[in-house]
Formats: sequence, structure tokens, C-alpha cells
Amino acid sequence: MGNTTRIATDVGGTFTDLVAIESGPDGLKITTAKTDTTPPDFENGVLNVMKKGGIEPAAVDFMVHGTTVVINALTERKGVNVGLITTKGFRDTLEIARGNRPDFFYLHYEKPAPFVPRYLRAEVPGRMTYQGAEREPLDLSGLPAVLDGFKSEGVPAVAICLLHSYANTAHEEAVLAEINRL
Repeated sequence: MGNTTRIATDVGGTFTDLVAIESGPDGLKITTAKTDTTPPDFENGVLNVMKKGGIEPAAVDFMVHGTTVVINALTERKGVNVGLITTKGFRDTLEIARGNRPDFFYLHYEKPAPFVPRYLRAEVPGRMTYQGAEREPLDLSGLPAVLDGFKSEGVPAVAICLLHSYANTAHEEAVLAEINRL
């Protein structure tokens, strides 16, 4: 029986880390390594840390990969402007949120600004039920105007987040197909 190599990598905002565990007839060998993160080509940081740790990619039997790059960008509010397309009647859900304060007795609490400002949030008519059945047919007739508005605001990315898409993705897929067509 040969060796088994399992690795875990983590790409952070500054460093990319590696932990490798090689097991075989001679026991365990644990290797750790750290190298600089390489934005925007984060995969290079992973390959660099593997090289630094002496791990050949072809020898890896199992890999776990994590990153804090996305959560860092969100919490630091860095990145591009995003337009959001959602179900009619739910444009302000992100901003309203739960509508309460985390600390009921802190009267000066101010909710953080939503990640997508209201002027970059748009709605499309159509609705799925929580069981995935179409309750109201999707109407994409207003989508060209929405996309023109996003374009005039210099929006390079669009998020599609429709109600109950976890149960049925058909409406989200139709919106995406229409965006790609236009």
C-alpha cells in the first residue's frame, strides 16, 4: 500500500497557507507552508504554497480548499458595483432585513448600508412557490430597460436572486439566458 496525501489550502487576503498530511506504512508526515497570496490569480498562490511545501499536485489524493477573499471583500466593501434582479415586491428585502436592532436597548443603533444600493436593485414579475411550482409566470419584458439602467450606472456584474429559487431554478435560469441573449 502506497502513501496517501491529503492537503488543505487557505487563500487569505495576504497569505496562502498549506497543511499537508502524508500517511503510509512509515507513519504520518505533516507539512505546513505559507506564501504570499497572488491576486487576482489566486490559483498561483495555491500552486506556489504547494511547491514551497514540496507537494506535487499529481500526488494529491484529497484536497480541501478555503478562502477568506470573498468575505474580506464583502466586509471591507471592496469590489465592483453589482446590480441585483429580484422578484417583484422584494426589492427592499435586503435593506429592511429583520427590521430590528441586535441590541434592543441600544437606541442609537444604525443598520449598515446594504451591499447593493436601492437604485441598483430591480424587480421582475413572476413567482415560484416554496415548493417550486410556478405561482405567477415570469415576465421579462422590462429586463432590457433594467439592463440599460445598470449599464448607464457602469455596473459590470449582475446578481439574480429570485424568491424560492432553491426549490426551482427555472425563473433564474430564464433571466440569465435573457441577459446573455441581450
